[in-house]
Amino acid sequence: MMDNPDLRGARILVIDDSKTIRRTAESLLLKAGCEVCVAEDGFEALGKVVTFKPDLVFVDIMMPRLDGYHTCALIKSNPALRQTPVVMLSSKDGLFDRAKGKLVGAQLYLSKPFTGEELLEAVRGNLSRDHTPGQKAS
Repeated sequence: MMDNPDLRGARILVIDDSKTIRRTAESLLLKAGCEVCVAEDGFEALGKVVTFKPDLVFVDIMMPRLDGYHTCALIKSNPALRQTPVVMLSSKDGLFDRAKGKLVGAQLYLSKPFTGEELLEAVRGNLSRDHTPGQKAS
């Protein structure tokens, strides 16, 4: 089940201030064949999102300096990045947080701790709609 040909070559940016979450997500995504870039917070991520041009962004809500909501809003306000799906990560599973995530343009909301399958499912679900990574859109 870990061999996901549909995820091969997908460019994923993981933004989380927790080293454990970054490492876990990175190793799961690399095993699935994704190209992964990580950032510790929104400020670090903003530079990387422009140069790395991810197919999908995972962003933690609670981070120092620039939180997930602001990071998502900034990504969505950039015309070149507006179409990039953003998945919010949070240890708080509140209705308010979900609503606020939707408001700033997040596609999905993943509660921590998430399973490897949930993480890969989030990538699959958000990439298949628009394009298959590494292939020309028909």
